[in-house]
This record gives sequence, C-alpha cells and structure tokens, in this order.
Amino acid sequence: MHADLIEAAHRLRQAQLDGQPCAPVRELIARAAAQQPQSALIDLAYQVQRYNNSMAIDAGSRPVGHKIGLTSRAVQKQLGVDQPDFGQLFADMARGDGQPIAWSDTCQPKVEAEVALVLERDLPHERHTLADLIRATAFALPAIEIVGSRIAQWDIQLSDTIADNASSGLFVLGSCPVSLNRLDLVRCGMSMTQGGEPVSVGVGAACLDNPLNAALWLADTLVRLGTPLRAGDILLTGALGPMVAVKPGQRFTAHIQGLGSVSAAFASAQ
Repeated sequence: MHADLIEAAHRLRQAQLDGQPCAPVRELIARAAAQQPQSALIDLAYQVQRYNNSMAIDAGSRPVGHKIGLTSRAVQKQLGVDQPDFGQLFADMARGDGQPIAWSDTCQPKVEAEVALVLERDLPHERHTLADLIRATAFALPAIEIVGSRIAQWDIQLSDTIADNASSGLFVLGSCPVSLNRLDLVRCGMSMTQGGEPVSVGVGAACLDNPLNAALWLADTLVRLGTPLRAGDILLTGALGPMVAVKPGQRFTAHIQGLGSVSAAFASAQ
C-alpha cells in the first residue's frame, strides 16, 4: 500500500486509540492518487479503511455487519457523490438499549435513527433483487447509530469519512424483532426525542427512497469487492432524519413506526 495511505491509516488509528481527534487525511489520500482519475480517491480511501479494519480484526475485534452512510440525497449532493458509502461494524461497537454509554467510548458523537436488518441467508449474487433481500432478512430492528469522527471538528470531505470507516462509532439495537412482512419501510415515520423534546423527525423514504434500496446497493457492492454479506450480518441501512450532536448525560429515544423504540443513554463525562 502507498506510504501516504499507510500514514493516513496510522493517523486515524492513533486518534481512535488516544481519543484525540486528528487533522484530515484527504491530502494524504490525494497525494497517493496523484496522476490518477478522480474516482481513484474513493478506492484509495477504502484501502485506508480496510487497512485499519484488518488491524482491528488482528487485535481481536469481531466483524458483525456493515453500516451504510450518505443515504440522504441532499448530503450526496453536498459532497458531490451519487451513491452511499459503507463501513464495518464490530461486536465491540454494540451497546445495550438504554444502558449507559461511557463518554470515553465516543469521539465527537452524533446520533441518528435507522432501520437495522439482520440477515438469515447469504447474499452472494452479482445483482440482487428486492425479493432476494427480503427472503434473506430474518427481521428488522429499530436502531440508533452513534456516529463519530476521528477528524477534528468534523472537518471532513468524502475521502476523509470513507477512510474513517464511514465515520462509524457505536450502535444500539432495539430488542423486539419485526418481520419485514409487517412493515412499510417507505412510509414509516420516525421521531427521536431528547429529554422529551423532538430533536429529529423523518420517514423511511428519506433513506434512498426506501431503506431496502440502501441494503441492495450494499449487497451488490460487497459482492463486487469479493466480500458478500453473510447470514447473521447486521445492516444499519442509513439515517431516517437529521443527525443530532450529543452532550454528556443526554438520553435519546427513537421511535420508528411499526418497529418500536430504542434508546441511547450517555453517561456524564469524567
């Protein structure tokens, strides 16, 4: 791997280990992409992501699925892209519904409410249909993703967030699984509250017009990369409403129509 990409990976990993945000890595990735097409920036950013995810696996972290980001059309337009991005989920990123989350486990956290899918079958085909995905899904759960950035002050561009595992942090899943045949994921409303006050509202259609569209994109993308989705994988399909910045001691509850509720509770900073 190019030396600049290794430096970018080490910068992000050190920021994660130290809990101290770092400078952006986009200039390092751009240097590695010199004389290459603009599209190379994305491929090289994913190389950085895979390098650090491999380091995490070597250190004992267990992959459990993926998160999908950039599922809002407005955010895609803002970043000049026409597709989502993705990051790896690990078991040590999961937190209990309503259980205290140590502030030291977060990095510039923000929360967003999402639909999570849990697979019971592999998705190995080059191009999947909606029926393939529905058949492969065991159940859905409400989820709160606690996004985080190792980049100081969230000063990110596309290559920064991809390299930084799609700005992954932690995630909380609800505990009452619901079959897809009982859900309207396009029209399902979402409301997230903090201290009893609404802080984010949205609907399933805000996620690529349907959260299943995001999951289909990921399934096809990962097959092309040689790492298809497998039975047991958790998929965080993307935000249903705006992200909300978090302060120590706050508790957020997201209610998604048809799926129920899930809460993320943050301990006070120490």
